[in-house]
Amino acid sequence: MKKLNPLLEDLKVILPQISSNAARAEKERMVPEENISLLKSIGMHRAFQPKAYGGMEISLPEFTDCVAMLAGACGGTAWAFSLLCTHSHQLAMFSKQLQDEIWGENPDATASSSIAPFGRIEETEGGVILNGEMGWSSGCDHAEWAIVGFRRKNAEGELIYSFGVIPRRDYEIRDDWFSVGMRSSGSKTLVIKDAFVPNHRIEAAKDMMEGRSKGYGLYPNSKIFYTPYRPYFASGFAAIGLGVAERMLVAFQEKTKNRVRAYTGANVGTATPALMRLAESTHQVAAARAFLEKTWQEHAEYGERHQYPSRETLAFWRTNQAYAVKMCIQAVDRLFGAAGATSWFEDNEMQRLFRDSHMTGAHAYTDYDVCAQILGRELMGLEPEPSMV
Repeated sequence: MKKLNPLLEDLKVILPQISSNAARAEKERMVPEENISLLKSIGMHRAFQPKAYGGMEISLPEFTDCVAMLAGACGGTAWAFSLLCTHSHQLAMFSKQLQDEIWGENPDATASSSIAPFGRIEETEGGVILNGEMGWSSGCDHAEWAIVGFRRKNAEGELIYSFGVIPRRDYEIRDDWFSVGMRSSGSKTLVIKDAFVPNHRIEAAKDMMEGRSKGYGLYPNSKIFYTPYRPYFASGFAAIGLGVAERMLVAFQEKTKNRVRAYTGANVGTATPALMRLAESTHQVAAARAFLEKTWQEHAEYGERHQYPSRETLAFWRTNQAYAVKMCIQAVDRLFGAAGATSWFEDNEMQRLFRDSHMTGAHAYTDYDVCAQILGRELMGLEPEPSMV
């Protein structure tokens, strides 16, 4: 039996308002400020913020339950806001100096990101000069900081995948988010010109995966910060895929219950094909949830024990989530294919769920073609392929 999740109970209260904003969010191509204010009013942005700055430090299973429920109301809002939350987990692994800069004066501050290493740097005294056009920064309109990716040479001259954190004044936002899926996520481009990033705002990705970052050990009593950053960062994508699929089950039932065929007047809701599609998709989504919950619970237990996972365990965590997303997309497609022509109208919720579902499987971390290769290599005892993150 699950323990009570206070954040989830608070979320249920504001969910109808967020759901009613879904069409406007798509039209505006970003999360409405009202949604951000509602979610901050229940403290969801503090889910993974250190308690030292007023954060909650809730468990990953508690958080993903909230994200899945939020995704059923508005996938784009869930996408953007879940990342603003998980980035706080990542920021807690940076230096205390950086954390003081971010949360010392503004405990409500959040960060968006663009972590693919497309930034161009020049070494300078005390840090680097950063330039670049960094795309896909979900929720950037509502963030005070940004985490961006680049490659930096170490002492041996090797290029190391790294992250830098920059304040809002150091970049402009280009409004170029014109997408078929997750329209309301506002995943725009950050334009960075000659921004100085001091060393205390820089961490190597590998160090954040292996407990060597500047922030490691800052919170000895924490149950969530003795863990690699990536599983927390990626968890939202799978939770959103699950939440969208669970909402699709309900939307299909609601639409099909009273649907009649235009030419014959037959009741579709009692037709065998519709019943079979609903049954199979229901089983598939339930299986995806069970698989994800088991995976997320393992994440939490490792963090509570302050135990870092093996390479094999990490491979399973990463690929389990991608496989569950694949299952959710299949379940959504099965229902949408039998929902009738009116489901394609722009004002119909089901077409939005269909589009958003496919976007959850398009992210680099949920691409199952990539994940299947990652797990296959691990199972066969082969070294990881460097071209697959």
